Amino acid sequence: MNKKEILDAFMYRHACKEFDPEKTISPEDFDFILETMRLSPSSFGLEPWKFLIIQDQADRKKFLPNTWGGQKQIPTCSHFVVCLAKKEHFMKNGSDYVTNFMKNIQKTPEDMLVKRSQFYKNFQETGFDLLNNDRAMFDWACKQCYIALGNMMTAAAMIGIDSCPIEGFQRKELEQILDGDFNVNLSHYGLAYMLCFGYRVNPPKVKTRQTIDQVTEWV
Repeated sequence: MNKKEILDAFMYRHACKEFDPEKTISPEDFDFILETMRLSPSSFGLEPWKFLIIQDQADRKKFLPNTWGGQKQIPTCSHFVVCLAKKEHFMKNGSDYVTNFMKNIQKTPEDMLVKRSQFYKNFQETGFDLLNNDRAMFDWACKQCYIALGNMMTAAAMIGIDSCPIEGFQRKELEQILDGDFNVNLSHYGLAYMLCFGYRVNPPKVKTRQTIDQVTEWV
């Protein structure tokens, strides 16, 4: 894929407001999209996310009363994804999650584990002032999830698949539904965003963006 093809994919991508319910993404193509999520970067590589793929229409309908930004997208999309972010106490330095991740997923050598943990502690304590602010810590975890969001949407566009990110929802109400109907442990996870994939019904509006000169400054 050359530069023009990559930029064409960026031009192709838009927030699709309604999908063709008769068209379904192939398992191979959706596995590709999920793999771009899995390979996405995150701060300190800690991957503070979990993704639910909800395909049953009856289950999808449970989200509609508290999702003003997905009334057409959720029922018509081929694949409906709910992104959950790790709660703040899991992401604090020294937590079982962080320690286990560094040791058993990242395979950090024992002699480096103490140094890496100290870097992480300093980052949270003095760099971003996260340790004493649970909301800031959770929001920081959500920021990592948005990296995967961008990668999935771009990868989908590269193979001709449309997408729509959804933030137009009532978080507290949907988290109660996730807890009661989908067995999501709210002491472990909070709702970050939702995301629909499928194939467009209508052509998008002309893409508008600021110029490079308006959004960059060489210093």
